[in-house]
Amino acid sequence: MAPRWAPPAGLVLLMLLLTPAAVRGDKPLRGGPSGAGAEPEASSAIFPLYGDVYPHGLYYVAMNIGNPPRPYFLDVDTGSDLTWLQCDAPCISCNKVPHPLYRPTKSKLVPCVDQLCASLHCGLTGRHKCDSPHQQCDYEIRYADQGSSIGVLVNDSFAMRLANSSVVRPSLAFGCGYDQHVGSSSEVAPTDGVLGLGSGSISLLSQLSQHGITKNVVGHCLSLRGGGFLFFGDDLVPYSRATWTPMARSAFRNYYSPGSASLYFGGRSLGVRPMEVVFDSGSSFTYFAAQPYQALVTAVNFKTFSLITPHDS
Repeated sequence: MAPRWAPPAGLVLLMLLLTPAAVRGDKPLRGGPSGAGAEPEASSAIFPLYGDVYPHGLYYVAMNIGNPPRPYFLDVDTGSDLTWLQCDAPCISCNKVPHPLYRPTKSKLVPCVDQLCASLHCGLTGRHKCDSPHQQCDYEIRYADQGSSIGVLVNDSFAMRLANSSVVRPSLAFGCGYDQHVGSSSEVAPTDGVLGLGSGSISLLSQLSQHGITKNVVGHCLSLRGGGFLFFGDDLVPYSRATWTPMARSAFRNYYSPGSASLYFGGRSLGVRPMEVVFDSGSSFTYFAAQPYQALVTAVNFKTFSLITPHDS
């Protein structure tokens, strides 16, 4: 989905999202001790969350990217896979952002024949084609709120401190966006880009798991008062006083979904066919497709009319 800036209704939320590879039964896997010749046990990465439900309508993290590492604010979005920064490649259309634009180098470009490029293209358009083995990996991503980013895939280091006190600097692929249409171009945007945490291979979470740095588990705690925290890995997963809901493989690409749900109002079914529910931290409000939305509006209007209509006197 897309980052939103509309004023939302709020709640305190602790949400854990597990990709199918990280699920066994009803709990996330926990790494055991490493034996001789085994890979080091994965740890967790923890990030403070900034932002609030209102008036900003988004939550974001600070990530240190590049060499030397520089800070960038990224909008946390579990509804999309690609992480991207507005960058000077040079920039055709960029918003004013909190930090200097990321500047790529030719050596950082991801080639079109790379498997991550194929995964990105197949996730966005369903097809992947390279005219030359030396061709760069271009992308165009569009969001549900009509925002978009056009750019090129690059590979650079992400510096992060883990829960086991170690510091890692994996080289991860992300988008260098040089043509954006997101929010207002006249105001300074609250973030420099998007942190894509979907379940696709190009997702930052999936890449960290492939590197053996964290388990393929993401969780976040959001507060009505603003702030909170985001974590990758399973070291902080609560195993008591928690209700587990398995994630189904979504029919709509790589979104996180518990499956289909029916719509009820006042304890009664609205008679619309079951619809797939998607968890999307990049959306600041809950919304429905046209048919269930109209059914809900009709039910609310009827209930309101019944409440305010006076009885015969």
